[in-house]
Amino acid sequence: MQSYYALLALDLANERAREADERWRSRMLRAGLPYRPSIIRRALARGTAAISLGAAAATRRLDERAAEDLSQSLAVGS
Repeated sequence: MQSYYALLALDLANERAREADERWRSRMLRAGLPYRPSIIRRALARGTAAISLGAAAATRRLDERAAEDLSQSLAVGS
């Protein structure tokens, strides 16, 4: 169930990012500027993605450990 909500959140975030990018492109076109994302913007996006992926991996490891601990405590109790 948690992975379903994670996928929904990721889909919503991607949709919002696309909408923001479209708004940004339309502003640049109206101003007569070519579409060139800045180096800073790309670096921030990559950094944010790396942090997000790291946090997701850490959460998965914690979930696996919690599941192992729970199964061990249930096995001992039986």
